[in-house]
Amino acid sequence: MKKIAIAGTILADVIKYIDNYPTEGKLCRIGEVIRSVGGCVPNTGIVLKTLEPNELFVSAVGKIGKDENGRFILEVLRQRGIDTCGIIVDETLPTSFTDVMTLSSGERTFFSAEGANAAFCESDIVLERLDCQLFHIGYLLLLQALDASDEKYGTKMARLLKKVRDRGIQTSIDVVSTEDEMFRDKILPALPFCDYLVVNEIEAGNIVGIPLREQGKLLNENLRLVCEKLRQFGVKKTIAIHCPELGCALDESGNFVIVPSLALPAGFIVGSVGAGDAFCAGMLYSFLYGMTTEKGLRFASCVAACCLHSADSVGGAKSAQDSWLLEKQFGRRKN
Repeated sequence: MKKIAIAGTILADVIKYIDNYPTEGKLCRIGEVIRSVGGCVPNTGIVLKTLEPNELFVSAVGKIGKDENGRFILEVLRQRGIDTCGIIVDETLPTSFTDVMTLSSGERTFFSAEGANAAFCESDIVLERLDCQLFHIGYLLLLQALDASDEKYGTKMARLLKKVRDRGIQTSIDVVSTEDEMFRDKILPALPFCDYLVVNEIEAGNIVGIPLREQGKLLNENLRLVCEKLRQFGVKKTIAIHCPELGCALDESGNFVIVPSLALPAGFIVGSVGAGDAFCAGMLYSFLYGMTTEKGLRFASCVAACCLHSADSVGGAKSAQDSWLLEKQFGRRKN
């Protein structure tokens, strides 16, 4: 049995459908409201478990509050077959939550309350109990205690990742898109202790200081350069970048691969909440099962597409076999 631990942000997503995004001081109407699990741990963990429910052991590691949102999250994770023994319940802090303001186009704006995620720290993880081949953590820049500076390693996150790797466990990270002025300072120290990095094009460009999108257009000519820079910053094995148009990756052998996204028909996309986490789950699955880089990108794009067909972050998740069917059904874009 393959074993993976998913650590980091755990929160409740409150998805609110609005008719427009108002200017300051103006009103918009909220239509449907849906509560769902959110954050790296539920999103990535549930999609992974759904891909291979009988042969993949997924454990959750993080911190929630002793409140209704926390109980809701634990119930959902357990119902979906996720081991929750690594989740700490904080007696004083509330469970983190995000209001996801969603337009009919699928465009989203997030209002997030840090809550217990901000206090999640190294001491909350019992390294001796980590029973996995791969340890994935996200999102950097939303884990305040782990994003904090460390005299020896640069950040507490980097220190944690080193300790995990010292135990013979492979490591993977995901980050969040943010305007944090310390973006690079909080991410770069972690990369030398990272086997895998899965991020979107905006995050990847911000880490290395090379843009991958300009005036809305993807700068394909910079994709390989950005991946190579991330390799220079220390990522050991595979660097994968996803965006609406395509997925690309540079593996440890120096192979650079681009795979166009699926040619999804009009009306297929219901929501984009969790699509990036679903792509990440697909890539993590490919790492665990030894897929080639090209096959892994193809698979990850299918997994992400499944989640695009649902309003919440995990409702569209399917088995690995069913996820692959989308490639045959729709084919790929002609970029």
